[in-house]
This record gives sequence, C-alpha cells and structure tokens, in this order.
Amino acid sequence: MCSILGIFDLAPGDDPDLLRPQALACSARQRHRGPDWSGVHVGTSGLLVHERLAIVDPAGGAQPIVSEDGSLALAVNGEIYNHRELRETLDAEAAARGEAGWAYRTGSDCEVILPLWKAHGAEGLARLNGIYAFALLEPATGRWVVARDPVGVIPLYWGRDEAGRAWVASELKALADRCVEPEAFPPGQVYDSAVGELRPFRSRPWRSYGAVAGRDLAPPALRTALEAAVHRQLMSDVPYGVLLSGGLDSSIVAACAARFARHRVEDDDRSEAWWPRLHSFAIGLEGSPDLAAAARVAAHLGTAHHGFTYTFEEGLDALPDVIRHIETYDVTTIRASTPMFLLARRIRAMGVKMVLSGEGADEVFGGYLYFHRAPDPEAFHDETVRKVEALHQFDCLRANKSMAAWGVEARVPFLDLEFLDLAMSIDPARRMPAVAPELGRDPVTGGPVRIEKALLRRAFEGVLPPEILWRQKEQFSDGVGYGWIDGLKAHAARVVAAAELAGAGERFPINPPATAEGYLYRRIFEDHFPGDAAARTVPGGPSIACSTPAALAWDAAFAAAADPSGRAVAGVHRGGSPGAG
Repeated sequence: MCSILGIFDLAPGDDPDLLRPQALACSARQRHRGPDWSGVHVGTSGLLVHERLAIVDPAGGAQPIVSEDGSLALAVNGEIYNHRELRETLDAEAAARGEAGWAYRTGSDCEVILPLWKAHGAEGLARLNGIYAFALLEPATGRWVVARDPVGVIPLYWGRDEAGRAWVASELKALADRCVEPEAFPPGQVYDSAVGELRPFRSRPWRSYGAVAGRDLAPPALRTALEAAVHRQLMSDVPYGVLLSGGLDSSIVAACAARFARHRVEDDDRSEAWWPRLHSFAIGLEGSPDLAAAARVAAHLGTAHHGFTYTFEEGLDALPDVIRHIETYDVTTIRASTPMFLLARRIRAMGVKMVLSGEGADEVFGGYLYFHRAPDPEAFHDETVRKVEALHQFDCLRANKSMAAWGVEARVPFLDLEFLDLAMSIDPARRMPAVAPELGRDPVTGGPVRIEKALLRRAFEGVLPPEILWRQKEQFSDGVGYGWIDGLKAHAARVVAAAELAGAGERFPINPPATAEGYLYRRIFEDHFPGDAAARTVPGGPSIACSTPAALAWDAAFAAAADPSGRAVAGVHRGGSPGAG
C-alpha cells in the first residue's frame, strides 16, 4: 500500500521549490503506507509526492510517473487488476487511429492510467478494475485530476489551505493542520480542475431494486466468478498471504487463493510461483473462537498457518496508535481494528507485504445477523446497497489503514468491481437468509434453522468443511474473543467518569458519544486530531449494525440495542463456537 500527496492551484508568487519541504514533511506522516521508496515531482504549477510499497515491478515501478513527453505526471495508491487487458485494448485503439501505442516507462500496473486518461478522459475511468486513488497533473497548464475507486477501498482526503491551495493526501494526518476544512474524497468520483466539480464515473444499475429483481445466478457460477476475482488479485511480485479468521468469508477467499497459489498470475499461470506455499494468518485472545476455526480451515487447505495470540493489555496499550492510524472514533471500527493492527505488525515482520481479506461479503450477501429481520426482498436489497456504499467509512477503512500502518497491503476480492456488479445484480430474494436443512432443527423452537449467506455457502459446498461452511456470522471484534469487547467496555467505565459522559454533548458537539467506550475513543481521537473539522470527517451516529433507519423499521426492539456486537441480535445469534450451532 502506498500513499500520495499533491499540492495544486498554487497561490500567486508561490515558489514550488519552497513548498517542496512542506510537501515532504506532510507526506512523511503517511510514510508507513509506503516505506520502500519516496518520489517527488515538482513543477511550476504543482507538486506530487509518492511513498511507495513495492508489490508489482518492485525494481522499476517508482512514482510519480511522468509521461515520455512530460505532459502528464501521476501518483497512484492502489492496484489496477486489469492493467494488461487495458494496455492491449488501448494499443489496439491507437493502431486503429494510425497512432503509435503508449511509450510505457515502467512495469507498474498503475501507469496504464496515463494512456487511458489521455485517450478517454474521465469516461475512461469506468474501465478500471482495481482499488485506487490517484492524482494527475498537467505541469504545463496546472490542470489537475483526482479520482478514487468506486467502493472507496483506498482512502483519500482533500481540502484547501488558507492561501487557497488545493491539497490531496491518502490520510487525514497529512492534511489536518494544513487545510481549513479537510474532507474525505468521495468514492467513485473524479474531480477535474478544468471542469471544477465532482462527477461520478461508473454507473451501477444494481442500485435499483427494479433492475435486479428476478435475476438469478446458480451457485456454481457464483463460485466461478469469485475464483476469477481472487485470481486477478493475486497479482504480486512479492510474498503474500491471506487473513484467515475461520469465518465463512475469509475461509472462502483462502480456499480460492490456495487453488491458484502455485503459479504466477503475471504470466497466465504458465510458470511456478516464486512463493508457492500459501501462508495464512489469524489472531485472537487465548482460546478465541476464531483461532480454533482458522486452524481447522488451514489444516483442511494445507496452508502454512500462523495463529497469533495477544493479551487484553496489549490491545489496550495499542489503542492510541490504532486510533491515530485509522483516523476514526467509530466504536465498532476501533474494536476490530486493534487486533488487525497487531496482526499486521506480525505479518510484516515475516516479510509478507500483501494479504487477501474477506471484507464486503456481509454487505453484498446480507451477512449481518440483523438481516434476518428484513421484511421483504426490496427492503433487504436497499439495505445491502446502503451498506456497500458505506464500506469506505467502516470495514474498508479498517482493513486498509490497520494493515497499511505496518506497510502491508490488504486486497478485498469480494469487492472486486467485476464480481461486485455480478453479485449485487442477483435477485435479493436469493441473497436473503434462508432455511438450511444442513443445520437440522432449532433446539428451542423446533422449527427449521435459517442462516445468512446461504447462497454463498452453497456455492462452496465440498470446498470447505461443513462445520466451517455452516458456521454462523461472528463479527471480527467478537470472534477474536468475547473478552476483548467486554474488557474494553469495563475499562472505559473505569476511566470515563459519569460526569464526563453526561457532558459529552458540550465537549464534543460533533457526533457526541453515547457510551463510556465511545467517549474514551473520542478523547483519544481529539488528542491526535483536534478541532471540529477533523471530527466531521467521521460518520455520525452509532455504527451499531442493527441501528440503521431500515433495521429499526424492521424490528423496533433494535432501538434498545446499545452495543454494536453481533451478540446484540437476540434470537438470531447462536453463540461463539466454531461449529454450526
């Protein structure tokens, strides 16, 4: 994972060479994202800085990338999974026009953005399949362009300083004391200074229920599509692995990766991979359900597995660093980010620089336990759309920034744009929780057992052990050990006085915390990011999975659930064992 920083719309009389030290100093605050190399482009009309984590073309893919004729300069954080297909297509289009193909200067997958922009402008961005945020500069004219991938897997912030200069950066910490009102750059949007406004660049017909109702997909076809997404995302010239919690989503990703790990994606699987043994990683408190389940999956798949434990005290000690890195005070995100942050440090110490993760499946397939309460397919679909569109504020932010804190890149195959378009277009009635005869009868009611993500589970029958395939959803912050959440709440109750919590609205007028735990995280956040502007970059309200407008309409009892843990969904959650029930 890399980082980018840009300064554009320079003020009259600005000397770019004098701005260079400022740009470097701000970029250094996010160097953890790209510890392998730093690159700078300084022009009369703007500056670009890039901190590189070298994963593809580590020897020759340095950035910023400047076109051969010097007309464009580009800094990118991300991966373009279909870069080879785009190169071929763009070369063919150039030949049809009687022009020479683009003169590539690196082997980087990201360089394809330059000829794509040159030939098609903003409309061409819809062709990209990847995770990315980029800043592009025309040095001669001062025109600049910024864009972020449609899901928002890669973070990006922007704002203006008191002199009116525009700044963009991968993380808030690079801009917080430079910009008057830093903001998150919205996913799926492009800003072209020549146009002067944000514009979406990729249509998503599946946002409308009417566009997807009645569209079916057989489980084998769903499996094939996800395997293709994982295969695309194994593009790497460095050691990689998989995050394996033992839950359904990470186990499926690991199973797909294990199928392809022995060969190099870069040459169409013709040669043996440089690192043919797939490594898997898990973390939890001693005795956690995730560690037990992950070990079982790893043994089944034959991965080189690394299960790490951490203590509650180690997690508590890490909280200030975690909040500084992930740049949020959201309770659920912090709970889940802390073990992930500790795991990332272990992963990087072993020389691994990229991991695949299972984020996104719960949003696409309605995996959170409160989806059991959805009254009909349309309500279910609308909520999955809302959840997917909010991922950049929660799960994507957590996965990206927790891993990037230690120079590890997290890739998310369930959010591969090609797979996402396919999966979100399946009739919501097929994606809803369904009866699973495999689970027998409910021991309390005697009735059939319904389970979330039944379609996805059936797509991978025979690939995973039944006790994993039919294991119920555990939120990551629960699965690492119930003592983690319970301990955090108890600690917060000790260190946050009742009077402090009662005055939360006065101290924190932007999104005041409602619990002692939320107050604790907000206090730490303010230490790192003081001021209302930084606070406004975090989404408001509790992030409790079942406390959404839609879910409250489904079951008014959710209004009384004050905790984001999946255990709060009474009558659905069946406990934390690694087995099916």
